[in-house]
This record gives sequence, structure tokens and C-alpha cells, in this order.
Amino acid sequence: MSLTTNAEFSCPYCMVTNDLLIDEENDLNQQQIVDCQICCSPIEVVVTAGIHDKFNIVATTDSE
Repeated sequence: MSLTTNAEFSCPYCMVTNDLLIDEENDLNQQQIVDCQICCSPIEVVVTAGIHDKFNIVATTDSE
């Protein structure tokens, strides 16, 4: 059984969909810096709990 869940978000630089593995016990309400899988720009990501076992992902540029 996997302890992570796959989720998707759009890169705020190039708007391409990126994949993100979320560990529900450790990643919720934490700020992370991830690189876009396409343009390699740094993205600030905050993951919060959503409804129906979904996640809310806020992805912003490092200058916002």
C-alpha cells in the first residue's frame, strides 16, 4: 500500500500540468519548493486538504 497520493497542478510560469506526490501525514499545510518538470523554474507549493479525499494545491512563483 502506497503512503503517497498523486496530484496535479499547473506551473505558474509555463502553465504545463505537473505531477506531485503528496504524503498526507507530512505534506499538508507545508510550503515546499519544487521545480517545474518542463521549464525547471522554482515553484512554491502549498497543499491543503480538500473535500472528497482531494487536495487543494496552490502553486505560485517564487517572487509572489
